[in-house]
This record gives sequence, structure tokens and C-alpha cells, in this order.
Amino acid sequence: MWLSDFTLVLPDRTAPNGAVRIEAGRIVEVRERPVEAATYRGGGRLLMPGFVDIHGDMVEREVEPRPGVRMPLDLSILEHDKKLAAAGVTTAYASLSFNPASPTTGKLRSEEMARQLIETIVAMRAELLIDHRIHTRFEVTFAQASAVVADLMRRGAVDLVSLMDHTPGQGQYRDIETYAAYIANARGISMEEAHADLRRRMDDGAAAAGATTATIAALTATAAEHGIAIASHDDDTAQKVALMRDFGATISEFPVTLEAAREAKRAGMWTAMGAPNALRGLSYSGNLSARELHALGMLDILAADYHPAAFLPSVFLMAEIRGGLPVAASLASLNPARAAGLDDRGAIAVGQRADLVVAEPSPRPRLRATFSAGRMVYGDGTLVPERQAVPTLAS
Repeated sequence: MWLSDFTLVLPDRTAPNGAVRIEAGRIVEVRERPVEAATYRGGGRLLMPGFVDIHGDMVEREVEPRPGVRMPLDLSILEHDKKLAAAGVTTAYASLSFNPASPTTGKLRSEEMARQLIETIVAMRAELLIDHRIHTRFEVTFAQASAVVADLMRRGAVDLVSLMDHTPGQGQYRDIETYAAYIANARGISMEEAHADLRRRMDDGAAAAGATTATIAALTATAAEHGIAIASHDDDTAQKVALMRDFGATISEFPVTLEAAREAKRAGMWTAMGAPNALRGLSYSGNLSARELHALGMLDILAADYHPAAFLPSVFLMAEIRGGLPVAASLASLNPARAAGLDDRGAIAVGQRADLVVAEPSPRPRLRATFSAGRMVYGDGTLVPERQAVPTLAS
């Protein structure tokens, strides 16, 4: 199958009027000129690598679209899969939280729910539109879940693990007043009640601190043994980055200060920020801006975080800030693939998986089609196969 007359977004340049040949789900030829017999003609539209999302925590909201309203897990995953394909995501790491159930998170983000979702996603992989993988978000103060996470890693059910500490007063929630206001608004409670919840969580975090180091060391050793990439989460100081790097972390997810991001780059780590942050120009919790980090040449990866539709417009925004489309597209494709240890996708190049998106630039960029391993898994009707001659019966 040939895709011809596209502007190819290659790792180092764009190639107008290019063509890509696909066989058995792989790219087998790339030409910087059109071909005669093509299955799809792009009319100059952009052909980009499919997005590789190493941190997407949206599936839980498909399970519980409203508080206390649960949908069947298989239905939720099927709907989540369709939305990701329509957003151009071709490899998705479901970012699932191993937290103790609490008044803030309920049972949605809990050890029990994470385990159920992981087992269901793994069982359904063959019938899904895109490549789904598992990213376990391990709360370092919740040592009770470490055995479960380690067991899942040994069984091959985990592809990426991140180390989180959401104890109020540090990391993403170092501003207590801002966090209390967020909780009060999200849960419909008073500021006094929100502060009481935060004080309880801070006391719990302090009580668990003694066992945290041993827990992290054991978990990261298991990850390293099985070749699983390790990410730190919400780094706020150079000291925390250095500590996480000592534990084997190679990705700094959502650094909340420039100091932390600088240390991550100095230590040779990949830096990842949310596409919604890039699109909006700021973090919803008032932390470091993805645009600022990219302008400084210190951003490596964009992740869907909580809104995969932000991928495409954020790529175009980042292209204007620095490096053009090749650099910006790599933030959402090549770089996250390599950071996660995947060398078979993320670029339009011979031998790579034919994970591709068709897009049109405009004041509001439009995603027209998504190909996963060479199969169109989303199309809005604007990209159709070339008309084939239809044999007629002799009269």
C-alpha cells in the first residue's frame, strides 16, 4: 500500500509531495516524490508519526464518568481506545494509580481498581485499535502495594513505572493553599474540611517515610531486572531529581520547577510535560509551563496527561516556539518511544511500525486519519482510497 502526495514530517525535515509504502504493518519505503499508483493521496496534507503517549490517566474517567456511576470495564476500555485513535495516539500507556483509597480519590484510583484495569487491558489487547501498554503510578508512601506492582512486573503486565509522592506540601502540591482550594472545589467541601484532609495526609506521609527508601529500592530493582523504564513524577528540587536518578529513573515527568528540569537534563534524563499544559500555556496547578521549558530547549516529551485531544494542537504550538514541525512532532512520537525503550516506532523511516497520523494545519489543526500498524483505525471521511476500476459483466 502506498500513501502518496503527503508532506512527510521526518525526524530532521519536512518533505513535500512525499510517499510511504507499507507492507505487513511496517514502513518499507520512503520517497520524497509522489508515486503513480497509490491507495491514498494526501493532497499535500501532513503525514506525521503516530503519537506515543507515555502518561495518559483518562481511562478511569471512562470507568466512572460521574462520581459513583460505574461502567463495565471492557466497555470503558473500548470507548477509551476509540477516543485515543481519534486523537492520533497509536501507542498508549494507561497510567494507573496504586493509591490507598481515600476521601479524595475514592476507590477509583486504588490498588484494587488499578489491578482490575491492568488485567482487563492486557486481556483485551488483541481486539483494540491501537497498541495499549501499562504505566503503573506507584505512590511511594503506600508500601502495601509494592508486592502487587512487583508481581505484575514479573508477569510482564507492566511496561513503565513511575514513582510518585503526592504528600501535600511538596512536589506538585507544594502550595498548600492552592491545593486546599482545588480539593474544596472538586469535592464541594469547605476550606476547613479540605485543610483537615491535607493535615491527615501529611501525617500519614510522615509516618510512612521510614519505609519509603527500602520500598523504592526494592521496586526499582525489580523494574531494572525486567528492563522496565522508571520515571520520577512531579520533581520540585534538584535534590529530589538526583535521588530519583540514583534509583534508576531515566524520565522526569512533569517537573514542577525550572530548577528540577535543569537538574534532570544535567543528569541525562528525559523531561516530559503535559500536552494540555502546552496548549493552555500553563499548568492547572500553577507550576512550570511546558512552553517555557521548550523555549529553553529543555523539553523532550509531550504526554496526553488527562486530555489526548491536546496532542495535535500542542505540537503545532511548539513548532512555532522552537525547531519547527520535525522537532515538535518528535516530542509526541520519537522521543517518548525511545524514552520508553521502544525502537520500532516514532518516526517515518524504513523498518518502523506504520503508525501514522494525517493532519491539516489551520488556526485549529485537524486530525483527519490515524493508521495503526498500517491499518486505518480512524478517519473523518476526508481521506478515502483511490477509486479502483470495477469490472463489468459482458452483455
